[in-house]
Amino acid sequence: MHVVPITDLDAPELADYTRLTDVALRRRLEPAGGLYLAESTKVIERALAAGHRPRSVLLQEQWLDDLAPLLEPWDVPAYVGSADVLEGITGFHLHRGALAAMHRPPLPDPAELVRDASRVVVLEDVVDHTNVGAIFRSAAALGADAVLVTPRCADPLYRRSVRVSMGTVLQVPWTRIPWWPEGAALLHEAGFSIAALALADDAVDLDAFAAAAPDRVALLLGTEGDGLSRRALAVADAVVTIPMLHGVDSLNVAAAAAVALWALRT
Repeated sequence: MHVVPITDLDAPELADYTRLTDVALRRRLEPAGGLYLAESTKVIERALAAGHRPRSVLLQEQWLDDLAPLLEPWDVPAYVGSADVLEGITGFHLHRGALAAMHRPPLPDPAELVRDASRVVVLEDVVDHTNVGAIFRSAAALGADAVLVTPRCADPLYRRSVRVSMGTVLQVPWTRIPWWPEGAALLHEAGFSIAALALADDAVDLDAFAAAAPDRVALLLGTEGDGLSRRALAVADAVVTIPMLHGVDSLNVAAAAAVALWALRT
């Protein structure tokens, strides 16, 4: 790591960090450019521990001592500036110490990812990055072996997802399943029973399902508001519901994921 003081907000080498409030720019830079942004020393540490390769770091000088040991093996620039300069670059107050532009690792093959798993989470078109990050945190804490996300699902390596997950998106194995719901065949071929978390007249109570859960379960969760698609429900082996009280019909998808994963823990 080599320290590079910064004062020019328009320096071309800062392009990975500029105008982070522009959603279109983030979408273009992160997936297409093969980068994602890790925010905070803890998340950067987890990214490096997962074998991800840094491209550069942006931070205030007061955080250099914390990051220097982590980045010692890497010959990458550490752009250092004042709080005002960093906020001018990113568009927000960098209160978590540092940002790192990280190279995205190649995504694993879905069949390989689930081959030795017993508990898998499948996210169908969950578009809120906060929910995706929260689900990953529950997956890590409650023992899911892998997460599959459909093509229209929000990016787990989006800055907000990574931050909300406390870096667990860098710990839980995951990949995009390039076709859905046709990809359910891959799970069935691997011996998984697909349990769709949804409201339905014939739904099985979560407690009853968990009491006799199959050895291999893929927990299927749908988008906010509309829930799972009809085609997804059609490929499920069971529809499972969480009993509600006081007239509440359902939970937020991230909360529902946590409850279901706790019930299905092995």
